[in-house]
Amino acid sequence: MSAMAARLNSKPGLAALAVALAFLVALGLAYGLGSTYWMATLARMAALALSAVSLSFLVGQAGLVSFGHGAPVGIGAYALLVAGEYGMSDLLVVLPLAFLAAAAFSALTGAIALRTRGVYFIMITLAFAQMAYYVAASLSAFGGDDGMALAARSTLLGARVLRRDHGLALLAILLLGLALFLLGRLAASKFGLVLRAAKDNEQKVTALGLSPYGHRLAALALAGGAAGLSGALLANQAEFVAPAYMNWHVSGLAIVMVALGGAGHLVGGVIGAVVVTLLDEALGHYTQYWKLGLGLVVVGAALLRAGDLRRLLAGGARG
Repeated sequence: MSAMAARLNSKPGLAALAVALAFLVALGLAYGLGSTYWMATLARMAALALSAVSLSFLVGQAGLVSFGHGAPVGIGAYALLVAGEYGMSDLLVVLPLAFLAAAAFSALTGAIALRTRGVYFIMITLAFAQMAYYVAASLSAFGGDDGMALAARSTLLGARVLRRDHGLALLAILLLGLALFLLGRLAASKFGLVLRAAKDNEQKVTALGLSPYGHRLAALALAGGAAGLSGALLANQAEFVAPAYMNWHVSGLAIVMVALGGAGHLVGGVIGAVVVTLLDEALGHYTQYWKLGLGLVVVGAALLRAGDLRRLLAGGARG
């Protein structure tokens, strides 16, 4: 599975098309069977995959293991909620707003976090995410710690295209395919080359007159923006926003998805999101301790792909 992800990762157009087609086939089957349950599940799966793909880009290209990736997800969700409370619910407004708000947060916090290395980078991203969590919990006008329901799902030029779950799933699949294509092309560009070179040997890149710091900051902002779109999709799917979107376990789950699918492969993030969502659906109905089963799967994956795990940890060590 990891080898397949690596091959698709080298061809961003093919990867985006393959993933989109796979999701569309699954959605078509769910629609044909009239299963709103599976249509909603596919929408959530694609939204989580978008978040995992953005983190996979950071890990694979820049070696940045962020333990605060839940923060931009939550900020994207809150951007949707706040915009809705002020009468702005059109997708052409709220999606760019969610992207920009999450990207701005990632850039501002990244400007500080990138001054650190190794475990310090991991911990400072976690600290910023928890700060965002407590700020959101203090917003009494938007539900405080209990969260707040959306007035309605987003519209498109006034049309309620997300009223039914298959419309939301189509939007999530579109954004996931677009992210896979654009981030894949970016990874194959000179920008991605500088990121990978700095990950391997920062001193040589600096000696060539290039700025690893600037490239990493831009990568953090882009990944944060993509995670913000994921948060906007998840908020629409649940029709509810709460500080829990930013909690540390959301960031931890994103890292688990990346590790499961293969550290550094963009398509691997999709695979990890699919595995986690299916485990949640398969085991979550029977026990609240379903994450024990997820833990066993992670351990098994780590044993089978020790090299991927080492690369993930090595990325964090270089920060």
